[in-house]
Amino acid sequence: MQFRDLGAQYRALKADIDQGIQSVIESTSFILGAPVTELENKLAEYVGRKYCVSCGNGTDALQMSLMTWGIGPGDAVFAADFTYFASAGTTSILGGTPVLVDIDLDTFNMSPEALEASIQKVIAEGKLRPKAIVPVDLFGLPADYTRILPIAKKYGLKVLEDAAQGLGGKINGKLACSFGDLSATSFFPAKPLGCYGDGGAVFTDDPEVDARLRSLRAQGKSPTDKYDNREIGINSRLDTLQAAILLPKFKAFVEYELEAVNRVAGWYTERLKERFKTPVIPAGFYSSWAQYTILLNSKEERDAMQKHLKNAGIPSMVYYPRGLHQQAAYQWMNLTDAFYPNTVEATKRVLSLPMHPYLAEDAVDAIAKVLLSK
Repeated sequence: MQFRDLGAQYRALKADIDQGIQSVIESTSFILGAPVTELENKLAEYVGRKYCVSCGNGTDALQMSLMTWGIGPGDAVFAADFTYFASAGTTSILGGTPVLVDIDLDTFNMSPEALEASIQKVIAEGKLRPKAIVPVDLFGLPADYTRILPIAKKYGLKVLEDAAQGLGGKINGKLACSFGDLSATSFFPAKPLGCYGDGGAVFTDDPEVDARLRSLRAQGKSPTDKYDNREIGINSRLDTLQAAILLPKFKAFVEYELEAVNRVAGWYTERLKERFKTPVIPAGFYSSWAQYTILLNSKEERDAMQKHLKNAGIPSMVYYPRGLHQQAAYQWMNLTDAFYPNTVEATKRVLSLPMHPYLAEDAVDAIAKVLLSK
């Protein structure tokens, strides 16, 4: 059994994926070829944005976004504490200061209450300039933008939606990657829409930001002369082969994979809800299920259950074993667990189960049977 069965997906899409790869090889247009433009246009149309700028990975998508806002020393950027390191690390690499925010234990996403308290604390201390918020659409569920966006407006802050795991999620029909001033996603292979290497994208409605992002991904070049560098950028382009792979995968993602993965989530919840704390999807929200994550009662129970699953040949993962405030890279901040009670609880109790659109109901039955037998 696979945790995320990319092989099953490839077998379903083999003819189209193979044809796309072969066409790129025959064209020899390996960098920014026609499939890249086609993918950018289709993604922008899908999420409801005017522009999509692809790049080499999700981390660069976040960093380029922050670069367009001039994030640097003295700037405070508010990021969720319970997430992958890049959500905060991209602020750090630009010289800014990530201000870590506790989560809601039901959704695992940034707590709006904790966010506003953090903003007020930074303002009261007067050492940093509050500049931006980076909510994360964790495990495929959009952050609570219905509450976060008004907070951002109240304090005059930019919002960068970190939808690395969130593409396909919705709030009241509005799609992930359409919230905030800028949105970033990742095409890492295990993501809801993943390539066969690495890739990412930024979404915007501003033509000037679109042009700036295209410059930044190519060493800060001018739009008319690639050897005329107007600023310091990075080298981060989605190669044509990855775009050709993503095009048929995106078609399947929209046509049936999102529906299928939500059906799998329903099977899990139906079987597990009486014994475990299963994922909470608030009214009006829709998840793309990058992960299906349950909460056990303690770290000891979680670790024992993971071993029990492994002995039965069932893979599982802990996303994430520590909060960002617990990372060695941020020990200089002198942050304590007391500031992040929900993150600390989550790190001890979360367990993610096999999850993908091609998971059969009998496989879910088998996984549930093992979980319930412990």
